[in-house]
Amino acid sequence: MRLVLLGPPGAGKGTQAELILKYFKIPHISTGDILREHIKNNTALGQKVKEYTDSGRLVPDDIILEIVQDRISKDDCSNGFLFDGFPRTIAQAEALDSILAEKGIELDFVINLDVEDQIIIDRILNRRFCPKCGKIYNLKLNPPKKDNICDDCNVELQQRKDDKLEVIKNRLEVYRQQTQPLITYYNSKNILINVPGDDTPEHIFEQIKKAIEDRK
Repeated sequence: MRLVLLGPPGAGKGTQAELILKYFKIPHISTGDILREHIKNNTALGQKVKEYTDSGRLVPDDIILEIVQDRISKDDCSNGFLFDGFPRTIAQAEALDSILAEKGIELDFVINLDVEDQIIIDRILNRRFCPKCGKIYNLKLNPPKKDNICDDCNVELQQRKDDKLEVIKNRLEVYRQQTQPLITYYNSKNILINVPGDDTPEHIFEQIKKAIEDRK
């Protein structure tokens, strides 16, 4: 099963990716996670990427595509994968098509999580993460047991630098201009699955699972 998970920032792609990964037993490929790992380790690539992410700009295609091509060449991707946060533009989608075609494979489905902007803004402003284990919390929807303290590590939660209102609005605008056209692109290939993303994670996943199984 080769899948792409689409949706605006804060739509819940990370949560759904975890559920899809467990159910379909395929690796989760988050270009965002890979890039953040570079930033955390302060690599040369990480320093470059940080300049873009801190201001809400998209990371250049050549960097993303190099990471993608390397990742799907790993043995654990031989039976499928789930992309989360990639592709973000039509150019990236076309490049992905070419990369897959060279390997003689293609995408099975593209899942689009549809969520209104105001819901997304509220979610992101309340999003926190553990700097030690990386676990994500939402202060309203999924709060830690102790105020602003990770349940597992007992360390203080932090907010991503790009989870600020001004940056969020900019990211949403960038998404509308550059990423939203992918909905039409993949719909024309008859592999798009639209799912409302304003429900509980469990119910959203049930809709995703049913849609995939109905169209197999």
